[in-house]
Amino acid sequence: MKIETFATLEAVLQTGTFAAAARATNVTPSAVSMQMKQLELYLGKPLFDRSGLQARPTQLAHDVADTLRAALQGLESLRAGSSLAVEGQVRLGIIESLQAAVLPGIMAFLRERHPRLELRPARGRSSTLTAAVKAGDLDAALVAQPLSGGSARLRWTPMFTRELVVIAPPDADDTALGTLFRQHDWIRYDRNTVTGAMAVQYANEHFPDIRGALEFDSSPAIVAMVSAGLGVSLLQEPDPAVLQVYPVRVIRLGRGAPVLQFSMVTRKNDDDNRSIDAVRQGMQVSVGSFRRQAGSRGRLRRAAGRTA
Repeated sequence: MKIETFATLEAVLQTGTFAAAARATNVTPSAVSMQMKQLELYLGKPLFDRSGLQARPTQLAHDVADTLRAALQGLESLRAGSSLAVEGQVRLGIIESLQAAVLPGIMAFLRERHPRLELRPARGRSSTLTAAVKAGDLDAALVAQPLSGGSARLRWTPMFTRELVVIAPPDADDTALGTLFRQHDWIRYDRNTVTGAMAVQYANEHFPDIRGALEFDSSPAIVAMVSAGLGVSLLQEPDPAVLQVYPVRVIRLGRGAPVLQFSMVTRKNDDDNRSIDAVRQGMQVSVGSFRRQAGSRGRLRRAAGRTA
């Protein structure tokens, strides 16, 4: 199996489609498709769900990319043959809900690979952090990517996606979404955020008679309100630690679920910045580790549900 095939897989996962990966790797979409089929034959298992209009990566595709990412990056470093030390300071913004999950892994990566590079983390909303990158107040940020638009001066590197889910009180009798939203108030996530805007768009399309007045910009606060029976909500799947304190029913929306794209945003004129590229590599490694752990927790929860 050629090394380039694994690099193409990484490009597909980062860009989201075969066509976008083809542009990123300077090959044709048919070549990307052929490489993915060759890799599936090599592994003996499917890497993509092709039942819909667009091929969607399976968990195996992510696992393969996570396993080989560090090796490919190491080979690229050896090929480049550069002995210049990466040093200096990078100001990195991360939305608050992701700091605990991603920041320790980035710091550990930089401490091991680039000990002379100092990371200065900051937190805030996606819109605020993106504006700070554009203005030059931050060098990079991990944020929810806007649905459309954005400055032509910015570069977006996809990191991972998350689907929105419905959460309902733990004693809710019905899992039919229409019934839940008729019986309970809708506790909204801040509509000025990417998550909130996506939730409003989905709710308006599927629940025309929805009711609700409460709106918060804190996911844990919303989970606590729903757990207390004060309403239902539509947001990212809550952190397992929060669910242990505030139990709720988590209901997935299926194939048509809104999907949030989380990306690292930088300025295009920093494309060749070695320090920022080192942080990007650290973020990819950290996100891969986080996703593997999250997948393990999800499998354990499903197993517990089957044996309960």
